[in-house]
Amino acid sequence: MADPAHDHVGLTDTFASRRYFRKFEVITTHLLRVAANMEAEGVISRDEVRIVSRYISGLLFTFRALSMKYLLVGRDTGRFFGSLNMDKRDSGFPVAAELMTMANDAQQAASHLANMPSEAALKDEMVQTILGSREIPTKLQFALSQRLYYEELARGQLFWVRNDPECHWIATEGERRRFLLHWAVYDSQINLPVIYLMRLEDTGKQALPKDSRRWPEVQAHLMAQSLAGLKLLTIAKGFDEDFDDLHPKNLRRIHVGPMYSSAYTEQSGPLRAVLEDAQAPAGQDWALAWTSEELESEDVREERAGWFGTVEREVFALDPFGGQGAETGATRTSRSIILPQRPFQVLAERNPPGFADVRKFVVSEGGQVLRY
Repeated sequence: MADPAHDHVGLTDTFASRRYFRKFEVITTHLLRVAANMEAEGVISRDEVRIVSRYISGLLFTFRALSMKYLLVGRDTGRFFGSLNMDKRDSGFPVAAELMTMANDAQQAASHLANMPSEAALKDEMVQTILGSREIPTKLQFALSQRLYYEELARGQLFWVRNDPECHWIATEGERRRFLLHWAVYDSQINLPVIYLMRLEDTGKQALPKDSRRWPEVQAHLMAQSLAGLKLLTIAKGFDEDFDDLHPKNLRRIHVGPMYSSAYTEQSGPLRAVLEDAQAPAGQDWALAWTSEELESEDVREERAGWFGTVEREVFALDPFGGQGAETGATRTSRSIILPQRPFQVLAERNPPGFADVRKFVVSEGGQVLRY
């Protein structure tokens, strides 16, 4: 078996590193527009778009923080601080260990900032170095970049390796309360952000988010099951069987990525050839996959519990087309790809097999999103 570490590469060149972060800033900004476009089409609800947009914004802040951390990579700063480690083979995203380190740094951001000179003081010292010593103040630039990194961490609202479940009330009908749960992970097996949304009905005595026994158990259960390798059916059935008074009606999983770029990644498949043929200018030589899996409950059956009691169990609908429902473990799976105009033109001309049912979102530098 191949060592996945061989598929990881450090961005040690200053300009390559900065271009990489600029590319992701552009991509995440486009993603917010694409999410709004999906809402307009009725693909996902307004509540879901608001939640997904929050996680995408968190990704934007995460990349911004990492770009500050590695701003001086490849320059002689007087100390070794490494380079961004990215997954060039499978995802095009930073490896999960980068976010784990960042989470640890965030815990200590306040103490680091307290012991650092202010931004104004560092800039003033940089000017004195340039004018007085006629030198490039690389070490001071590095100190400032690290200060900006810790300031980004201190602001919070970033996308972490674990983004624990949150619970939002939707409605109450009789003794049933309906909630929308959401959580997200940066899956270390595939180095990709994965977002989960679950709609459920609660028939417990106390509302789920206020229940000091069930809510921590639900959070722990969902985080433990948040693995890309698990089918949605496995996750939903396990949840349904573990919590007799919680009834999952809909479960959605969104995979953000992989990101394909002729300058940075080495994925195989038709998209690689498309990007190479497009010869798009820097900043437009990319494509991002977006996959949404959804599982719905179509019925309820009663099951005996104990001597005299019964509990509800969900009957989930599986994809009826092609006999693949059991294989995918989902009611439906939709695949999308987001890409700039030049790569889209080449994709349309080549028309590789397997892309007919993929929704294409074409984005322009001005922010316009067109769907094909």
